[in-house]
Amino acid sequence: MLTILGFVMIATFLVLIMMKKMSPIAALVLIPALFCVFVGKGAHLGDYVLDGVGNLAPTAAMLMFAIVYFGVMIDVGLFDPIVRGILRFCKADPMRIVVGTAVLAAIVSLDGDGSTTFMITVSAMYPLYKRLKMSLVVMTGVAATANGVMNTLPWGGPTARAATALKVDAADIFVPMIPALAMGLVAVFLLSYALGLRERKRLGTLSLDEVLEKETAAETVLVGTGGDGRTSLTKKTTGGAGSGTDADTPGADDEADDDGFQGLDPDRPTLRPKLYWFNAALTVLLLTAMIMEWLPIPVLFLLGAALALTVNFPHMPDQKARIAAHAENVLNVTGMVFAAAVFTGVLTGTGMVDHMADWLVDAIPEGMGPHMGLVTGLLSIPLTYFMSNDGFYFGVLPVLAEAGQAHGVGTLEIARASIAGQALHMSSPLVPAVYVLVGMAKVEFGDHTKFTVKWAVLTSLVVLGSGILFGII
Repeated sequence: MLTILGFVMIATFLVLIMMKKMSPIAALVLIPALFCVFVGKGAHLGDYVLDGVGNLAPTAAMLMFAIVYFGVMIDVGLFDPIVRGILRFCKADPMRIVVGTAVLAAIVSLDGDGSTTFMITVSAMYPLYKRLKMSLVVMTGVAATANGVMNTLPWGGPTARAATALKVDAADIFVPMIPALAMGLVAVFLLSYALGLRERKRLGTLSLDEVLEKETAAETVLVGTGGDGRTSLTKKTTGGAGSGTDADTPGADDEADDDGFQGLDPDRPTLRPKLYWFNAALTVLLLTAMIMEWLPIPVLFLLGAALALTVNFPHMPDQKARIAAHAENVLNVTGMVFAAAVFTGVLTGTGMVDHMADWLVDAIPEGMGPHMGLVTGLLSIPLTYFMSNDGFYFGVLPVLAEAGQAHGVGTLEIARASIAGQALHMSSPLVPAVYVLVGMAKVEFGDHTKFTVKWAVLTSLVVLGSGILFGII
């Protein structure tokens, strides 16, 4: 019974948010609360929610201060050289812009943190998508899928969890999988190329001058800056505030506003060129400390945000202004995380996750025993979407590994197969970072889900298929 209710609860949640009948926050809170009553454990709802909040509180704190830190770094111009390089490559060609999105997301993903990747990628690419009226769900879908493939890095989380759960070395899991993961990344780039061609066909290819001519006086415009060939975004305003808006963009918020994305304006007052190398060194130090695990990640970002604000904006009013500028993103993301705590708390506390996992394992036909690597890879795609990585790697994977060993399938093969589904996992409603992505891109989560799932599943299958083809799995 709990198995059925667990699947029904997840399906209800996904259907309601994709049909836009409920907001994600409301759905994450109300649906599990209702199902908790259905299973006869309504009296324990408070305990389940508090357990879920307690488990996700460090994640919420990390996201809060990470948003502030990287928001400040964007404000002061740390990422402007990267942005200018991407813009020079992209120009005003939709195909190049989508490919540039995938490349940028993959590069930034090397730090192992999805939230950081999405903040930098969206801040860099959002103005281009808005100016050319490109589909914003293309941006979120490509960024999430690229990050999902790169999330398999040993310091990204899943590989370390698999190694811990099965008591093997993370390097023994990851290193042999590099060719398969590389094929997954190639698939993402090919996907971005195909989606970019589709956007080019829909919108055409414009030169910078043509984009400039199409802009109204109150809109953000794409222009060339000076004679050095650099491209940047600035805002020309001759009318009243809010006097011009974009046409509707697929996957974009109805308001289609550009506020909050002036990070590419070369003349913004928050720039701190004299502190560029300090900010770069601080960011490198912060990422190094995160990878080396010198301190817990929430503590690192808390210290980093405080130091970045103090050094770059020594005056109190300026610090308050920077915090206020990023308060909306902080509230949206942390609110979503704590709402997700209700969902995960009820799933775990009522035992739904355990029953769902046991049912899936028992449903594996006996004849598939010798092919447990393939089975594990296929199961990792839906299971890491419908449950947290912790739930899958510490709850389900050991059972799959034990079943594999009974049929002569090695533990390492099972571990490698288990990371094949990460391309889809990064778009799971249980992943806090995805709310950073859709929130900053002003995309409805349901729209992102409908667009991304099919491409992410395809990418995961490419990784799994490549692993089998190369004899890794």
